Amino acid sequence: MALLALVSIGGLLFDDRILVGVPIWTKPFKFAVSFVAYCMTLAWMLTLLPRGRRVGWWAGTVLAVASAAEMVLITLQVVRGKQSHFNNETAFDAAVFQAMGLTVVVLWLAALVIAILLLRARILDRAAAWAVRLGSLIALAGAAVGFLMVQPTPEQLAAGDDAAIVGAHSVGVPDGGPAMPVTGWSTTGGDLRIAHFFGMHALQVIPLLLLALVALAPRFARLRDERVRLRLTLVVSGTYAAVFALLTWQALRGQALLDPDGTTLAAVGALALVGSVATWAALRTPVRAETVLTAKEFTS
Repeated sequence: MALLALVSIGGLLFDDRILVGVPIWTKPFKFAVSFVAYCMTLAWMLTLLPRGRRVGWWAGTVLAVASAAEMVLITLQVVRGKQSHFNNETAFDAAVFQAMGLTVVVLWLAALVIAILLLRARILDRAAAWAVRLGSLIALAGAAVGFLMVQPTPEQLAAGDDAAIVGAHSVGVPDGGPAMPVTGWSTTGGDLRIAHFFGMHALQVIPLLLLALVALAPRFARLRDERVRLRLTLVVSGTYAAVFALLTWQALRGQALLDPDGTTLAAVGALALVGSVATWAALRTPVRAETVLTAKEFTS
């Protein structure tokens, strides 16, 4: 994936083709970078398993192979100058997209096996245990948003079997319209890629936030209490899951991320209030003297 990211950078520099409103090599670059982070994080999480490592090794290997197969198909379509996702233009294009769908299902099931192993594992530090468990579960939900994208739009349903494209990232507007720089997310309608991205990266964000708490523990007495770290981890995970649900709901309503209506803003305010109160309550937990978990111990 790292090598493919470098190849994609070359494509962005020297290939001026545009597809669905963006440079054609943008998709393989973003997917390759995302898979680097995703697979490396899961590989680290597998090292935390005291038991079931053989099953975890197989699940991780299947996931990595499925990811590689997905990228081969995406890159194949880029070389051909064709859209990889949702493409039903020819029998070959449809077969490629169906094969991509199969690899995604295999990838998701392999990640589910790893999440189940993490749920069952007895990890000594409870905050670390729940950080990796909840991060992996939210990431699974984020990946599942991709299944919403393959549903045909009303316009595609009206076209029937003649539709060249079946499915879309955007909701309420066609793909390839006005978009945010870098991310390419729609600025005129809903975009399911936002929730997809946010949910999947819970895998990295939640453990990293706990690692920050561990690093700050020597300076702040309250963070030395394992119960405080556990409660803060649960608050962060719950808030993250709620924001993920909100982003999915906003996209399905055909609403752009940066153009929220009053209902969305009210939901954001409610989440901020509940999250703040929950954080305050977690920090009020009485402190007890115990050994501080260092950042090195957490990562190992």
